[in-house]
Amino acid sequence: MKFLIASDIHGSAFFCRKLMEAWEREGADRMILLGDLLYHGPRNDLPKDYAPKEVAAMLSEIGGQILAVRGNCEAEVDQLMLPFPVMADYALLPLEERLIFITHGHHFNTGNLPPLKEGDILLHGHTHVPALEDAHGILYLNPGSVSLPKDGSPNAYMILCDGTFFWKKLDGTVYKTWTP
Repeated sequence: MKFLIASDIHGSAFFCRKLMEAWEREGADRMILLGDLLYHGPRNDLPKDYAPKEVAAMLSEIGGQILAVRGNCEAEVDQLMLPFPVMADYALLPLEERLIFITHGHHFNTGNLPPLKEGDILLHGHTHVPALEDAHGILYLNPGSVSLPKDGSPNAYMILCDGTFFWKKLDGTVYKTWTP
C-alpha cells in the first residue's frame, strides 16, 4: 500500500491544491494528514491564499481515503467541515515488525515519547521541519509542512511505499529517502 503523508496545511488553498496535484501524480492509496488542516493558528502568519472552506472542500473530495489526527489548531468546528475524523490524538499503523505512532507532535514528541519499543517509529508534524532522527531508540520522522515550512525547508510531503519513506517537495522532487 502507498501512503502520502502530509502535515500543516493551515488553511492554504494554494498549497492544498499543490498537495492534491501530488496526490494525483503519486497514485497513493491513502493520505495520512498529521493535523493543522484548516486554521492558521495565532502564532502563524496567514499562509498564501488562506481559504479554509476551499481546503475543506478539496480534502472532502477524497475524504474516504484520508486518515487524519488532530493538530493543536483543530477544533470541533473543523470536524463539522470535514467528512472524515480529525479529532483523534493519534493513530497506529503496523509496518512489518515496527509500529508507527502517528500524531501531530504537540503532545507526543521527542521530548515526551509515547509508549513505543526500540525501533518503532514516531511520525509527527507540528514543527514544520522535516526530520529523520533517533530519539532514544525510537525513530522520529517528520514530513515538514505543506504550507508554512520552517528553517529553510521546502514545502513538502512524504511517501511511504514498500517500506521506504521518501521526503518530497510539492513538485515531486525526492530530496531524502530512508528504509528502516
